[in-house]
Amino acid sequence: MRALPTLARLAALALLAAFLMRPDWFEPVFRPLTENGAPAIYNQGSLLGLTLAHLGLVALATAGATALAVALAILVTRPFGAEFLPLSRALVNIGQTFPPVAVLALAVPAVGFGATPTLIALFLYGLLPIFENTLTGLTTLSPAVVEAAKGTGMTATQRLARVELPLAAPVILAGIRLSVVIGLATATIGSTVAAKTVGEVIIAGLLSNNLAFVLQGGLIVAVLAVLIYDGFTALGRVAGRWSGGTS
Repeated sequence: MRALPTLARLAALALLAAFLMRPDWFEPVFRPLTENGAPAIYNQGSLLGLTLAHLGLVALATAGATALAVALAILVTRPFGAEFLPLSRALVNIGQTFPPVAVLALAVPAVGFGATPTLIALFLYGLLPIFENTLTGLTTLSPAVVEAAKGTGMTATQRLARVELPLAAPVILAGIRLSVVIGLATATIGSTVAAKTVGEVIIAGLLSNNLAFVLQGGLIVAVLAVLIYDGFTALGRVAGRWSGGTS
C-alpha cells in the first residue's frame, strides 16, 4: 500500500465524509447496481454510526494490543526477561493460529454476542505485528548510542524512556499501522455475531443480493484503510525525523 498524494488524500477524506453524512446525495451513483426497485443506499441504519462504531472497536482493540505487545517486547529485551522470549512469541502468535471466524466461534459461547467477541479477535490479531516490530526496533539500536546514554549516567528506565523507545518509535508505529489495517478489515466479520460494524452493510447486501450495499460497505472500509495507513506513514516519518534529531 502506497501513500496517497496530498490532494488525493484530501479528496478521498472529503468524499468519505460527505457520503457518511449525506449518503442520499450519492444515490444516482449506486442506482445502476440495484435490481427490482431495491434501495440504492443502505437504509437499515446510519452509515456514519456504523463507521464510528467500527473505528471504535478497532481503536480499542489496537490500544490493548499495543499496550501488551510493547510491554512484552520491552520485557524480553531486558537481561532479566530474555528467557521469556519463546513464551512471548507463542502468546502473540495465538491470534495468527486461528482464523477470525474460529476466534469468534470460540468466544461467543464464553462472552455472548455483540462487540466483545469481536474485540477479542481484533486484540489477538493485532498482537503479532506490534510485538515483532517493537522487538526489532529495540534490538537494532546502535550500540554506540546506548553506551553514550549509559555514559551520561542515565538509569535503565531513563535510557528506555528517553533513548530506546524514541529511537524505535518509527518501527513500532509501522507495526501499529499494520495492526490497524488488519483490524479494519477483520472487524467487518464482527457483524456476524451482532457487533455494530460496517460489515453489517456488506452482509445486508449479500443477503438481499444488493450489489450497491456490498460496494458501499467495501468502499468505506477500503478508504478508511488507505487514509489511516497514510496517516501512520506520515506519523512514522515525523517520528523518524524527531528521533534522528535527538539521537
